[in-house]
Amino acid sequence: MSAKVVPVAVVEEVGKVLLAKDRPLKERFRALFTLKGLGGDAAICAIASCFDDPSALLKHELAYCLGQMKDPSAVPHLCKVLRDTTQEPMVRHEAAEALGAIGITEVREILEEFSKDPVIDVAETCQIALGRLKWLQKPDDKVLSNNRYASVDPAPPSDIVDVQKLKTTLLDENANLFDRYRAMFSLRNLHTDESVCALGEGLNGSSALFRHEIAFVLGQMQDEVSIPYLKNNLENTSENEMVRHECAEALGAIATPECIEILKKYLADDKRVVKESCEIALDMCEYENSPEFQYADTAFKMIETNQ
Repeated sequence: MSAKVVPVAVVEEVGKVLLAKDRPLKERFRALFTLKGLGGDAAICAIASCFDDPSALLKHELAYCLGQMKDPSAVPHLCKVLRDTTQEPMVRHEAAEALGAIGITEVREILEEFSKDPVIDVAETCQIALGRLKWLQKPDDKVLSNNRYASVDPAPPSDIVDVQKLKTTLLDENANLFDRYRAMFSLRNLHTDESVCALGEGLNGSSALFRHEIAFVLGQMQDEVSIPYLKNNLENTSENEMVRHECAEALGAIATPECIEILKKYLADDKRVVKESCEIALDMCEYENSPEFQYADTAFKMIETNQ
């Protein structure tokens, strides 16, 4: 379903679900991803109007969706979030990553400015986004290889396909972070038990940003081989909450009975973003194990209600 065949009134109604702080978070998430799929100015405005929400998890996902939409109209909203130092680091980081995903040259200046941000997760994200912009300017190097996940990634996959060589780069703390990201996405695209285990080892790295991205990638792969690695980082209460959140959502995407039991343990976690991530992850588990046609179904429900 595209924005061209969905009445603006329906888009606005979906936006109201997203904005409704009294609605269950899982309903608001489904509304968000519905808006992402619909696209257009009305959807972008609805998403951007929610950046004052008290949930860092939701705001993080708002920025992610705006980046994945690749619409330059979202750039001013994302720049405002990146500049706002009262926003949580994971939200500002995601805004920077989204600017890199949109990939227009106009975002270079702000990314350069915040590549030296005192918050390391924000600074590193801006550095990676600048690497993506530089890569996009190369006329003969824009093939995204075998990306079956239809995502706009922070970095293109490496041309290397040897798992051991990719693993060496992935785990090299002295290597350029952009190159390590490229190795990570190549390992994802290869999707073998060996590549999953290599990524799992990356969850022990020193950069929280890098560990968080590895967890996200493992969630995309939905491979049961990764469960022990994700479980270990989620259960580590001294782990960065951004990493634990991404591990929870990855387990939700894998959605085995074991994943469900792990997630239930952290529904009352001390960290709000972890607690909420487990709520969303369990909703994803329910979806993955159901006959539902699609996860982002809010617009369909709105249309059915109005018929």
